[in-house]
Amino acid sequence: MARNHNHLVIMAGGIGSRFWPMSTIEYPKQFIDVMGCGRTFIQLTYDRFLGIVPPENVWIVTSANYEQTVRQQLPEVPAQNILLEPCRRNTAPCIAYVAWRIKSADKNANIVVTPSDHFIVNQIHFQEVIRQAMKFTSQSDAIVTLGMKPTRPETGYGYIQADLSSASLMNKNVYRVDSFKEKPDLATAKEYIRHDDFFWNSGIFIWSVSTIVNALRIYAPEINDIFEALLPYYGTEKEQELINQRFPDCPNISVDYAILEKADEIFVYPADFGWSDVGTWGSLIQLLDKDKNGNAAVGPNINLYETTNCIIHTMGEKKVVVQGLHNCIVAENNDTLLICQLAEEQRIKQFSGE
Repeated sequence: MARNHNHLVIMAGGIGSRFWPMSTIEYPKQFIDVMGCGRTFIQLTYDRFLGIVPPENVWIVTSANYEQTVRQQLPEVPAQNILLEPCRRNTAPCIAYVAWRIKSADKNANIVVTPSDHFIVNQIHFQEVIRQAMKFTSQSDAIVTLGMKPTRPETGYGYIQADLSSASLMNKNVYRVDSFKEKPDLATAKEYIRHDDFFWNSGIFIWSVSTIVNALRIYAPEINDIFEALLPYYGTEKEQELINQRFPDCPNISVDYAILEKADEIFVYPADFGWSDVGTWGSLIQLLDKDKNGNAAVGPNINLYETTNCIIHTMGEKKVVVQGLHNCIVAENNDTLLICQLAEEQRIKQFSGE
């Protein structure tokens, strides 16, 4: 039986606590069941690649603080495939480490890199896009990023401007990237979505291991040299010790700045499978089923009266009764209860004293 050279990298080192009180620095967003479906974000991320990447080719890059949580939530992933960052250094060092680690195990690897805390609505279409993108990168030296068709003038996402004048000869759904755009202000975002060549940057990347290693050598040698020098030690007892020593020497830089904005063979695959990075309670309410009054309720025993446009997230066993609230968040976790106006969500951290 031919070996499956498809590999999945899940970046799970973030400390996002934007869904406080459910998520905290000690137990961030990727490890909680925000959707109320019985699976956490990292588990949902793993699930959507079933049938594309075998479990032995799944890699998790996370903080050493979260190792046991990852093992508990994803027991299917081999323990040696859970790579531990001793400190946070953004996505470029993360990707360089895992790229060289995978290369040491499979020089023919074809890799998809994804955040651990995003939500996808249409799983079937998503898998088809991933399969096509991975076929494209397996046959070329291309770096591919998935661009999401924007549905609103979003200021919280970066944008990709594509050259739609001609598709790739190898895949008519793939186009060259003209430029990457920073998170815009509202006026600029409104201008972007007036044009059909702007897409949200999903942060999902596809490339062969040889392509990303070569790009690291050319565009980020100060990062690449650290991890290439450790090649003899990957998969040995010395690996973690040496990573702990050398990883802090890496600059704190994203892969977008370090490589994507400099490289030539950069392509975007525009897609529309219902994507969200679910960064706020306000974005979550848009994804959940709502009642006739616009309320989204996640929990086993929630009763709403004269309440509109609220999100109630209470997963405990106690009965919850809400009356007379409008445009609010009600969220409970352990010994903490949050009741807050949706419009004031950005101030939650200030209110919480976290």
